[in-house]
Amino acid sequence: MKGFASDNYSGAHPEVLAAMVAANAEHAAAYGADPWTARAQELLRGHFGEQAQSFLVWNGTGANVTILRAMCRPWHAVVCAASAHINVDESGAPEFLTGVKLLDLPTPDGKLTPELVRSAVIRVGDEHAVQAKVISITQSTEMGTLYTAEEIRALADLAHANGMYLHVDGARLANAAAALGLPLRAFTTDVGVDAVSFGGTKNGMVFGEAVVLLAPELAEGFQWIRKQSMQLASKGRFLAAQFVALLEDDLWLRSAQHANAMGARLATAVRDVPGVRLTQEHRANVVFAALDPAVTARLQQDWPFYVWDEATGEVRWMCSWDTTEQEVDAFAAALAGAVAVAA
Repeated sequence: MKGFASDNYSGAHPEVLAAMVAANAEHAAAYGADPWTARAQELLRGHFGEQAQSFLVWNGTGANVTILRAMCRPWHAVVCAASAHINVDESGAPEFLTGVKLLDLPTPDGKLTPELVRSAVIRVGDEHAVQAKVISITQSTEMGTLYTAEEIRALADLAHANGMYLHVDGARLANAAAALGLPLRAFTTDVGVDAVSFGGTKNGMVFGEAVVLLAPELAEGFQWIRKQSMQLASKGRFLAAQFVALLEDDLWLRSAQHANAMGARLATAVRDVPGVRLTQEHRANVVFAALDPAVTARLQQDWPFYVWDEATGEVRWMCSWDTTEQEVDAFAAALAGAVAVAA
């Protein structure tokens, strides 16, 4: 089963599992009124700033939906890339559960620009049209690309100048930080981001994400939004203990650095294989390539991975915190062999 399909396929980091076992030793207050949750919130403030107010939730879709509920009224709209997770991979949950419309913009690399966003901020004040209220970006993007801190600041400035919020879907925010060589707040809090979905599951946790609210008004009533959205864990210490394990000794960063390094090793190993064309600049823990469908079919007999675009033959190879050099090298060799057979 070991392959390059998704960093959701990987198991939990042993240090995370140990933290959950330790939290299981005795009884503890429910619904987040426990010392693990208090410690997790303290650690998140250390990374995102003292104004950061954090709420732990079950999953990434829950984090995104609850944040958008806090930011929007039913006549609002969210501007996002066409490839965004909220648009493609959340089964319509943001629109169904928030009542807002997604304005999805095609991009070649998964990144929004101020110019693209301006094209969607139209008919302002017209009661017959939805009103753009949120810019939502993903960091790192679904295409494995990265926003620089300066690019995010430009989007934040545009949002605030138009009475909008900027949301960052950070399912792989740790990988972005590792690739940029920046602390988390340098490309979120310090450049004007209003809310972050901070991912844990793809970085070695069993389950759980953190909603980090940076605009203070968004926290007003958020505990009821979380409860109504079925994202309040009764035994919240098991969510929190995982974040404590990730954040206390920089396990989050070490795991992301390793996943990124394996992505770089994979990109280097396959770049010169005949018939393989890398389609996106490698920056984090994912490699995109275009292959002959026959090569893809042969490889997938032994190595799980996703076909990203059936029309073009583009595939996605995702590395994780537990990907090994030996696995990368074996996969690259298998790819070269499959290409040779298909030639």
